[in-house]
Amino acid sequence: MKTIKELDIENKKVIIRCDFNVPIKEGKIVDDTRIVAALETIKYCLEKNAKVILLSHLGRIKEKEDLAKNDLSPVANRLSELLKKDVLFVEKTRGDELEAVVESMEPGDVLLLQNTRYEDLDGKKESSNDEELGAYWASLGDVFVNDAFGTIHRAHASNVGIASHLPSAVGFLIEKELNALSVLENPEHPFIVILGGAKVADKIGVIENLVTKADKILIGGGMAFTFLKAKGLEIGNSLLDEENLDFCRKMLEEYGDKIVLPVDFAVSKECNNEGEYVVKNIKDFQEDDMGLDIGDQTVAFFKEVISDAAIVIWNGPLGVYELEKYKKNTDELLKFIVDNQIKTILGGGDIVAAASAAGFKDKVYHASTGGGATLEYLEGKKLPGLEAIK
Repeated sequence: MKTIKELDIENKKVIIRCDFNVPIKEGKIVDDTRIVAALETIKYCLEKNAKVILLSHLGRIKEKEDLAKNDLSPVANRLSELLKKDVLFVEKTRGDELEAVVESMEPGDVLLLQNTRYEDLDGKKESSNDEELGAYWASLGDVFVNDAFGTIHRAHASNVGIASHLPSAVGFLIEKELNALSVLENPEHPFIVILGGAKVADKIGVIENLVTKADKILIGGGMAFTFLKAKGLEIGNSLLDEENLDFCRKMLEEYGDKIVLPVDFAVSKECNNEGEYVVKNIKDFQEDDMGLDIGDQTVAFFKEVISDAAIVIWNGPLGVYELEKYKKNTDELLKFIVDNQIKTILGGGDIVAAASAAGFKDKVYHASTGGGATLEYLEGKKLPGLEAIK
């Protein structure tokens, strides 16, 4: 994979595809982790006297009402603060105004274009990798650097499209992500996988790809109940991915010695912060019980399994993490991993958000910036954003 250090960027116009898809509430950035993650590549280009042109998406654009809430101007402001220099911002994704600003750029200038998904309002041009749009954006620069790990599993005009027309490489963030994940290609043992989240459907590819490599796969979150149901157990009103019961049965039949399921749960009648909960063994579930977090016995069991792990990959929380009451045991297992210095990769998305909120994100071996991209990497799929650069 060609990296930015192998690309001639001296005094060039460098287009960098970043991942500035950050949470914004009332015009304020809630978490700037992804912006900070892009700084190393941007600063490297500035050191080479490059003119830096930044592209990113933010949120989804389906109708005109989505434009204002997904405006990238707050990101330009935060970037200015972090870089300690003015960042030019053009509120357009194409046109004379943008071209004039690019033309007038001096070495060391940084320009951020408006949200690339503004182009999705008219025929999903960004998300469908419209050929003309990719060629247009490529015409603004001399070379292209893809540093948006969170979108490398998507073929968009702003990554695959631009890379099709310019000398291209990956930035430091993607290089770091790939280096961290590469340890899973030939993992040390014991190799333990922890999977949480809501649906089995989201993790089928990961399970199929890793079940032959892993020593154990610990399953929590809502997806655990589909496996438990497949074993013939009562799960009450807990989350069920009925369409994938047969898949769970097949996995349990073929790899039952590797798949570790919870034995108890925090149980309530309703999914909110107000209702009371009790901890129940899965064998004691009633028809109206709803499991919302793994229980203490399960946590102890999971700790025992991972205590001597050489490497752990974890994707998805183990309870309904967005509710304060049901985040306890995800946090407890994260703390155990950090306290015992277990080499752990957090596979992006909700589990990284959980680790960040609990103060553990920077204490693990690697916390990925891309949930969907990491999942597809773990499934063994080819990633279009990388293939275009290869």
